[in-house]
Amino acid sequence: MGKQYWRPGNMLYPLPAVMVSCKRQGEKPNIITVAWTGTVCSSPAMVSISVRKERYSYEIIKETGEFVINLATKDLVRALDYCGVRSGRDVDKYKEAGLTVLASKEIAAPGIMESPVNIECRVTEVKPLGSHDLFLAEVLSVTIEDRYMNDDGKFELNRSGLITYSHGEYFELGKKAGSFGYSVRKPEKNHKKKNKRK
Repeated sequence: MGKQYWRPGNMLYPLPAVMVSCKRQGEKPNIITVAWTGTVCSSPAMVSISVRKERYSYEIIKETGEFVINLATKDLVRALDYCGVRSGRDVDKYKEAGLTVLASKEIAAPGIMESPVNIECRVTEVKPLGSHDLFLAEVLSVTIEDRYMNDDGKFELNRSGLITYSHGEYFELGKKAGSFGYSVRKPEKNHKKKNKRK
């Protein structure tokens, strides 16, 4: 087995591919596709997105200090791609991608109705990094789609067909390989035997 050394680059894949919506007062809302996004803190709930300065949405987000992260599914992958290759300077992305404006609860920027999860965010810091600026933001509200709630009241997000981005291609999340903590969890068989002894 061989290895090659490459120059430094962004090879951390796969990544969540999301649609970030934003809006300047008196203008149409816009959507930017972002793969450089992530969770940065749980209390308070905080996220980050990285955006190039030349993107149309960059100034909107910087001026308003608000945006919504909309998770994408297999049914939204065409819209996801479209919103990443067309500029909001030229087109109405909601209209052209067949998406519906969803009013947010805490901020003026709208979400996307067709997305299973809408995460309303308020920017707390903008950190210039080079080609991109990092927007750190606090999560103010989350909207979820009812159809992914099971009878026990659990949100089954992984049934929605979430999309990831890896090395220029989109993928639907596939076969389950484990669950959090399974590597140290006692096998179910042994657990049942212990209960019988009691």
